[in-house]
Amino acid sequence: MIQKRLSDRAADDIMSMITIEKRFLPGDKLPNENDLSEELNISRTTLREAIRILVTNGVLEIRRGKGTFIKEDIDLSIMESFDFAADAKINAKDLYEMRLIFEPEAAYYATIRASNAEIKRIVEYGWQIEQKINRNEDRTEVEQKFHQSIVKGAHNKFMEKLMPVIYQAINKGVILSMKKELAIIDTVNDHKMIMEFMVNRNPEGARSAMKIHILHAMKELGIE
Repeated sequence: MIQKRLSDRAADDIMSMITIEKRFLPGDKLPNENDLSEELNISRTTLREAIRILVTNGVLEIRRGKGTFIKEDIDLSIMESFDFAADAKINAKDLYEMRLIFEPEAAYYATIRASNAEIKRIVEYGWQIEQKINRNEDRTEVEQKFHQSIVKGAHNKFMEKLMPVIYQAINKGVILSMKKELAIIDTVNDHKMIMEFMVNRNPEGARSAMKIHILHAMKELGIE
């Protein structure tokens, strides 16, 4: 039962790479097994099962001796669950209000439900964000992973379906904050506060810290 859940979640992650992050296009080859299983923090057995799920659903195809590829003629209807976020012209204010409603609760439940390994992964992504900021590098992808790992830690499938909205908000926020030093400082400090409460298994604290984080971002980015 656990193995099935892990493989389903891995399949969702790969779908997000295709539909949300646009890392792979029809016809592209997936990274090798070792690299992809390490990135997703799963075993190769779980990855193979996730790939089998996506092959069955017409997303991937295995070419013997060559690897696993995104199907050239991928059925776009498979991606219907993502269409509302891709097509909607959602402004930053609307996106951040959605985050304000949604993410504090995700942080609350993740603090209660996430495994120790999941908490460790959240913290690792948090430190990676700080390193990216210190090196003046684009942090969009790792910022997405930080917030995605919190939502996944909540173990609520409906919450995970809302991730495309969160990705859009994060993308807009990173772009808007590039020239705002205070917003960047707040990001680092707020993430540390969120992580501390989660590590200490304080769900109320994590909820409040996430709310403060999003309110800080809205204020500093001028989207109150």
